[in-house]
Amino acid sequence: MSNTWRTAWHGQDIVVYRDETEVDRVSASQIERVVFVYEGSGESPGDLLHAVVETAEDCLIFPAETGFSGRINFERVDYWAGRGCVYWVHQSHAPLPMRLRRGRWWLRLSSGPAYTRLPRGEVAPLVDHWPMEGPQTWDQRKWRRIERSRPFAAKHDDPGHHQQRA
Repeated sequence: MSNTWRTAWHGQDIVVYRDETEVDRVSASQIERVVFVYEGSGESPGDLLHAVVETAEDCLIFPAETGFSGRINFERVDYWAGRGCVYWVHQSHAPLPMRLRRGRWWLRLSSGPAYTRLPRGEVAPLVDHWPMEGPQTWDQRKWRRIERSRPFAAKHDDPGHHQQRA
């Protein structure tokens, strides 16, 4: 039997449910960075594979089926825009620790990581080397893509388009 995962806002907390039972909770104010890992062009919400959410102490991995990229991100776009902590990276440049990688060759059903909370020290050294785009919300990302596709658009990225935390 498969588990049903979902996330929801409760005040300023993000609550994680499995089969309608609360299994974890994080205060949104403690989130330092959100990294959306996508496949393909990343132009569709269906391209989002998982989110890596960093707090001072932990990294939380939210697979797409938890709804983090949907309910948590899109329900409060202004909140995330004000925080300036949302980044994007293509899956080919975003390796996770080996024990979190899942795929057919492991004979597992899912191709992405399961929901988990890990010590930041285990994941941050990898994430800090990912070539991220941002900070930018989904709308900012969409408008930058439109601007770059226009005739005579600048051939270089705007400053801050690709950033990594020092």
